Amino acid sequence: MAFARSRRAIAIAGVLGLALSATACGTGSDKKSDSAGSAECAAYEKYGDLDGKKVKIYSSIREIEADRLAESWKQFEDCTGMKIDHEGSGEFEAQLNVLVDGGNAPDLAFIPQPGLLKRFVDSGKLKPVGAETKKMAEENYPADWLKYSTVNGQFYGAPLGSNVKSFVWYSPKTFKEKGWTVPTSWDELIKLSDQIAATGTKPWCAGIESGEATGWPATDWIEDLMLRTQTPEVYDQWVNHGIPFNDPKVAEALDKAGTILKNEKYVNGGFGGVKSIATTSFQEAGVPITTGKCALHRQASFYANNWPEGTKVAEDGDVFAFYFPAIDPSKGKPVLGGGEFVAAFNDRPEVQAVQTYLASGEYTNSRAKIGDWVSANNKLDLANVPNPVDKLSVQILQDKSSVFRFDGSDLMPAAVGSGTLWKAMVQWINGKDTATVLRDVESSWK
Repeated sequence: MAFARSRRAIAIAGVLGLALSATACGTGSDKKSDSAGSAECAAYEKYGDLDGKKVKIYSSIREIEADRLAESWKQFEDCTGMKIDHEGSGEFEAQLNVLVDGGNAPDLAFIPQPGLLKRFVDSGKLKPVGAETKKMAEENYPADWLKYSTVNGQFYGAPLGSNVKSFVWYSPKTFKEKGWTVPTSWDELIKLSDQIAATGTKPWCAGIESGEATGWPATDWIEDLMLRTQTPEVYDQWVNHGIPFNDPKVAEALDKAGTILKNEKYVNGGFGGVKSIATTSFQEAGVPITTGKCALHRQASFYANNWPEGTKVAEDGDVFAFYFPAIDPSKGKPVLGGGEFVAAFNDRPEVQAVQTYLASGEYTNSRAKIGDWVSANNKLDLANVPNPVDKLSVQILQDKSSVFRFDGSDLMPAAVGSGTLWKAMVQWINGKDTATVLRDVESSWK
């Protein structure tokens, strides 16, 4: 699942320097600041006269990350005189449908599922992007990313944030103390898990509870294992329903995930047995690593936002992440990732201006400096990425040798990808067999 879907709770405070830079351009009021004509504001003159305009944005981003969003576009507001009103919701996917169907759609929404985006296109609710946004997006993003928000030849939204999901979080300090080695293959990962389990510690901790989105973290497991047990082409067929959801290839991937997630010897460190995974919130799922109650947690780069305050995220720190190993490293380096897309339900000039700005290099670097954020925008300067895990993510995203695939459930029709599949993963964790679970999802797709 894409990272904008995440329900993040605790994170490191933003960088003070950017806040000072932003205040140099004004007061943050609805009107232009006195210094709107200053050198700091020159980059925003191209967006036209926005004085007194307001644009409403809806997303799943809440709490400290919402504060970071406000900080990231503050200079744009101060220099242009406009106001961006952002609202984040823990029930974003469900509530966006309610708002749109009820005639109360926001101006813009950060949609992490291309399948959901297509639903709004098919219903005639979304507006294609304007010419300036399209031009900005084509200049700044790889073509592969643009296709995810292109429907019937029309482009409906530039990417915003991105994430790399193929990571396993661990404690470098603990690994050093125990003499454990970071695995570079699936066999080494299982060997390490057995080694840790033999000490009496559950090696893995996991959690898939996420309010109305409960189940999504488990879909990332099956997607990562589809990319590792099958070819990228088979993964594409699966996502597009070119093969049935209950095809033996899919069953192989889910069973492979089950060798960890449904293994009572491996999980759920710090929480209980296998079934506790379904009731453990994804935000808290990796925290036992910091207390030694588990050693490994598979989760995306955005999980950096969820460590307790004061946790050092670094190669020599309290926590860090390593690449989720391939089963056969000689066949390439599959990478699962996600992101969100800035989609418009209104096409007023000020809405298009914000949509264009969010696709720009100025915005991307502004947000990156604050920390704990990644983008596939090629204008992103790695020097502006303070978090070492985020640096690693950007390098992977910009590495042309990586075999990258977008989160599969996000590409599927919303009724399946963020509907029956999420529910099926909960049932699977709670004991339902692989064949039945996959057959149920296949039936829903039909």
